[in-house]
Amino acid sequence: MTIPSFGAGTFRLQGQAAFDSVRNAIEAGYRAIDTAQIYGNETEVGQAVAESGVARKELFLTTKVWNDNFAADRLVASLEESLVKLSTDYVDLALIHWPLSKVPVEQYMVALATARERGLARQIGISNFNIDYTRRAIAAVGAGQIATNQIELSPYLQNRKLVDFLQGQGIHVTSYMTLGYGKVLDDPAIGAIAARRNATPAQVTLAWAMQLGYAVIPSSTKRENLASNLQATRLQLSAQDMVDIAALERNGRMVNPEGLAPAWD
Repeated sequence: MTIPSFGAGTFRLQGQAAFDSVRNAIEAGYRAIDTAQIYGNETEVGQAVAESGVARKELFLTTKVWNDNFAADRLVASLEESLVKLSTDYVDLALIHWPLSKVPVEQYMVALATARERGLARQIGISNFNIDYTRRAIAAVGAGQIATNQIELSPYLQNRKLVDFLQGQGIHVTSYMTLGYGKVLDDPAIGAIAARRNATPAQVTLAWAMQLGYAVIPSSTKRENLASNLQATRLQLSAQDMVDIAALERNGRMVNPEGLAPAWD
């Protein structure tokens, strides 16, 4: 199983903004797009993809199943509805968006595996799962069936315990909020590295994550930022750069919805 190292996220993008962002990203050279049922933008994402002129097989589409659809008889149907909105016959990756304590992990993981077997998704995975919930997902379908765990991860929230566990299980790490919603871009240490590398702070941060083996899915509504961020794939940081960024850990979690988030490791 393979996960593209670089993609465009669409969190918090609605309507025309979502359409324009995806259209601009594809025109800039992005070939992976990340969305979710709860984002309310699958239709716009699908429209932008359909009108891009890029063959569907050259694109990697991810969506995430929302918690209201975890019932065994509802999950597959919800993915079928997502495919209609996305104007596609399949997604390349379908994730469980958040673990839900009220529903057995086995129930929705097995249902997600069933969706994959029916051809609705090429790969399946999880998002926002801590170690305990990941272990339960592995017990349900096997680590080899879990393509990735998409988690909040940035220089200010490096999540080493969870990352080490996932990598030990052969589960790819996808980082969201890698730029800390812009907060890390003003960090003096990252700024100093950017100056030395003739790069932007965003490029440095994204390159840091990719050098650690993570996939990244930054979003932007600005064409120039989308193009600039993509240049991070060409940036190589030194060992000292990586050490300097590792020192920025401060457990700076930004996404922690009450009643939804698990007990973080």
